[in-house]
Amino acid sequence: MTVSRRSFLASSAGIAIALATPLGRVLAQPRFKSDPFTLGVASGYPQSDGMVLWTRLAPDPLGSGDIPARPVDVSWEIANDETFGRLVQRGNAVASPRWGHSVHVEVRGLDPARWYWYRFRAGNTTSPRGRTRTAPAAGAAAERMRFAFASCQQYEQGYYAAYRHMAAEDLDLVCHLGDYIYESSWGRDHVRKHEAGEPYTLDEYRNRYARYKGDPDLQAAHAAFPWLVTWDDHEVQNDYAGARSQNLDPPQLFLKRRAAAYQAYYEHMPLPQWARPRGPDMQLYTRWSFGALARFHVLDDRQYRSPQVCPRPGRGGSNVVEYCGERRDARRTLLGPEQEQWLFEGLAQSGARWNVIAQQTLMAQVDRKPGEGQSFWTDGWDGYPLSRKRLLTHIAEQRVANPIVIGGDVHMSVVADLKTDFDDAQAPVVATEIVGTSISSQGQPLKLVESWKDDNPHVKYANPTRRGYTVLELSVRRALAHLRTLDDVKEPQSRIRTLVHYAVEDGRPGAQRA
Repeated sequence: MTVSRRSFLASSAGIAIALATPLGRVLAQPRFKSDPFTLGVASGYPQSDGMVLWTRLAPDPLGSGDIPARPVDVSWEIANDETFGRLVQRGNAVASPRWGHSVHVEVRGLDPARWYWYRFRAGNTTSPRGRTRTAPAAGAAAERMRFAFASCQQYEQGYYAAYRHMAAEDLDLVCHLGDYIYESSWGRDHVRKHEAGEPYTLDEYRNRYARYKGDPDLQAAHAAFPWLVTWDDHEVQNDYAGARSQNLDPPQLFLKRRAAAYQAYYEHMPLPQWARPRGPDMQLYTRWSFGALARFHVLDDRQYRSPQVCPRPGRGGSNVVEYCGERRDARRTLLGPEQEQWLFEGLAQSGARWNVIAQQTLMAQVDRKPGEGQSFWTDGWDGYPLSRKRLLTHIAEQRVANPIVIGGDVHMSVVADLKTDFDDAQAPVVATEIVGTSISSQGQPLKLVESWKDDNPHVKYANPTRRGYTVLELSVRRALAHLRTLDDVKEPQSRIRTLVHYAVEDGRPGAQRA
């Protein structure tokens, strides 16, 4: 193989980044008795000249055997073709026990807007191959982008057939919006089980991720496309808010648990080095662009939020409240002051045709009390109405181009108009919201959701009965959403179909049935 000077320099840059972890001791090069790549491969955070490549060595994924308790040398290759006949880069990385023998290789020096294939080697074993792509160059006039977003994949409540279908889609990217794992066992009609009870320690969280990532359909979706990721609550504990746990544990004790959960999250996601956690702190929010066509503003609505107001007696976390004056305290924030200001600046400065705000939950107001009076769920944006109003007012005043909010969390498909005043039927629409249903987590009863319809006319569509994911196709003229849902999440070979299509025209906020 002839290697150009450009390719050599690019390869050297990739190696330097991959070897940023101190070696500490002599690298082990074991001969594995069983496959160390049981958790698959993944890529993420594509730039115009590279991306992050990920794997984690885990020959005994639910235990600790068969791997040295010292750094292991892992080689990687990236090629122009799936047979690896035309290698463009190769290098070596360190799988350190400090980070669960995970590998995060930051490749640079590739060509923009093209597909690549990659794989890893450790000892005597080669990983499955993955496929990934670079983003278009900054400002490039990309005409089309197609991505899927997903959330809420409670392992026990259904199979991951949705991911098998997602892996066969024509996509440029996958965006995961939280609840990648569930810390607790709940729900009805389980089809499979967690490996143990609720995790608290790093090893326990590692095992929970190993249980989920061992699923072949989830692995297929990771291997097919680059991903962007953010978390919600179940990656740590249900309904946690900053340093406050649902159970009102002492903050120093809960932050120790949060540190373990955050590290396990980093170890199992294709995240860049800048996201590496520092104890219980980890920056996850970021911006990502697809040429001049789209800019993604990826948010973290857990780590910096004000605690939920008016909780149930003796508890933290969410509640459905009818009367709670604290809810409208202007000092309350879902994103934290620093992230909120960062988001405002990014939206105001964006020159992209479409601005996708990738966040965890439902942003539109939902009055949950039919008829007279109002009641609201406090864990989502309805628990932080003035924080939401600041954001939507900023979008309106800055005339942000084509804002689309995507979310998950509520286990149902929702299409809604976003306004600065949801109680005023004449208030202008300033943004469009599309919330995807869950991959597997069960939804609320249809009758209950339908009872909210008359009191929430800005919600154009809501269906909690089906599991799946959403595909959003962006072009210079419009955004087209395909709500893709399974026939039966309890059936591992379930078929999938498009439940409904919605379109957003360029320059006209608000989705219309397509």
